[in-house]
Amino acid sequence: MNWEVFLAPYNQVVDELKVKLKGMRAQFEYELEQSPIEFVTGRVKPTSSIVEKARRKGINPEDLEEELQDIAGLRVVCQFVDDIYFVADMLKHRHDFEIVEEKDYVSDKKDSGYRSYHVIIRYPVETIHGEKKVLAEIQIRTLAMNFWATNEHSLNYKYAGKIPADVKARLKRAGEAAFRLDEEMSKIKNEIQEAQKVFNRKDDENDKKRYPSA
Repeated sequence: MNWEVFLAPYNQVVDELKVKLKGMRAQFEYELEQSPIEFVTGRVKPTSSIVEKARRKGINPEDLEEELQDIAGLRVVCQFVDDIYFVADMLKHRHDFEIVEEKDYVSDKKDSGYRSYHVIIRYPVETIHGEKKVLAEIQIRTLAMNFWATNEHSLNYKYAGKIPADVKARLKRAGEAAFRLDEEMSKIKNEIQEAQKVFNRKDDENDKKRYPSA
């Protein structure tokens, strides 16, 4: 298989969606001062990871495009839990891609303690051969969930997916602690956002003083 040719549309999907999702964040800030989106990242799965996952799941090379939903992956990180559902709802009302599947691991966490909201989409890209619809996964999570998931991913890599029982137990407890933090922060969301607005306004005023217009 020519991996560069195979992955080219996926790279295009990630590049285009990053621009669009970051554009959503900027528009929220222009119009509402607050954005439910803290930051956006994206990546195309490395070929070694694709091959390993396909082998593990028994997927034939000719079925990769339909059977592997996360070759192209975007991550939207939010401050608060309810922001996750707000962003997910915004995605469902867009017309530039099709929602294929949703997986709510926020309210129904995985056994490992993992929490995130996954939206599987079918996104059209223009290639030299015409339009091609490509599957991609958008993960929406809080900062605390992202911190936990990043560390869990590192441990899975270190132990080749077989994390020792004691480490796994601590990781699960850490996941619960992270979610309790999210819940407590949600209770003072309004106060936090008001404080951020005041800070941003003062920051803007200081910028105007330092750099007055001619």
